[in-house]
Amino acid sequence: MNMFNRSHHYVALIIGAWLLSASLAAYADDIQDAHKLFKQGQHSQALDKVDGFLANNPKDAQARFLKGLIFTEQGKTAESIKVFSALTEDYPELPEPYNNLAVLYASQGQYDKARLALEMAIRTHPSYATAHENLGDIYAKMASQAYDRALQLDRSNTATKTKLAMIQDLFAGGMRGKSAVAQGTAAPTIVASSNPEPVKIEPVAAVTTQPAPAEKSVEPASATDSSSEVLKTVNAWAAAWSAKNVNKYLSFYAADFKTPNGESRATWEATRQERLSKPKSIQVDLSNVAVKFSDSDHATVKFSQSYHASHLKTSGNKTLLMVKLGDSWLIQEERAN
Repeated sequence: MNMFNRSHHYVALIIGAWLLSASLAAYADDIQDAHKLFKQGQHSQALDKVDGFLANNPKDAQARFLKGLIFTEQGKTAESIKVFSALTEDYPELPEPYNNLAVLYASQGQYDKARLALEMAIRTHPSYATAHENLGDIYAKMASQAYDRALQLDRSNTATKTKLAMIQDLFAGGMRGKSAVAQGTAAPTIVASSNPEPVKIEPVAAVTTQPAPAEKSVEPASATDSSSEVLKTVNAWAAAWSAKNVNKYLSFYAADFKTPNGESRATWEATRQERLSKPKSIQVDLSNVAVKFSDSDHATVKFSQSYHASHLKTSGNKTLLMVKLGDSWLIQEERAN
């Protein structure tokens, strides 16, 4: 069954190792009951139990994860994405929420977002086989679409036909049984049960070379809105720096931020904390800011920066490479020109 078709009512589970590490003492009866109700398909009742538990334990990762699963089964994709996105922000070391985000994005045809989420899952857990396989399927889907588009533009291109056929042959007969969102579970009591097959993104289906619909031009307002979001983030980053708000300042950097000198993230953060905390005052001003998009989720921001602290005054040009994760723009790389 194709993962993009959610007509079935059963969602298989992946039990992540991180879910098994929590102490049984952390789980009240409500969350255990919620898991049982979820397994029985009583999703509304399960959600009530989870909400009751989260009222007193708002940061509990397992309960929030289960809530995301319930929303997914109820077909509330936007709510599910919101839950898993928040988990990646609060618990960036966990790969399962990234993987679930990827499958949800893929179900909406947002393959570039799915790719980014899977790459983050692999960075946090390089041995996470499900994420590796899902990433391969995403690449195959994107390649299939590109080859199909190439054929629509030039049907005589035999090389492209061969490549497309190779992808289709690669996955022929490879539909992997259970489909839908890759799952985790919130209750340790499930450990005693047998673990089902990991649920993965379904491979690309056979592609037909139907004439492509007329492409819609992007409205200028869309580009303007995206630029405004990026500019708002960059200005907030500079404001946090000026306010010497270390935690806020560091929150603008992506988990895969490339440190300037290749040092560890911890070492870089310690250095930045010292440099923000030491001066009595800091004022960062930006001018001539220009935003350029390589795609809808990647932007390059160039500007002139004036830095005035109680002990130092400098100015120069800077470039930020930024990525959109969920609803947030984050800095992946920072270059002084």
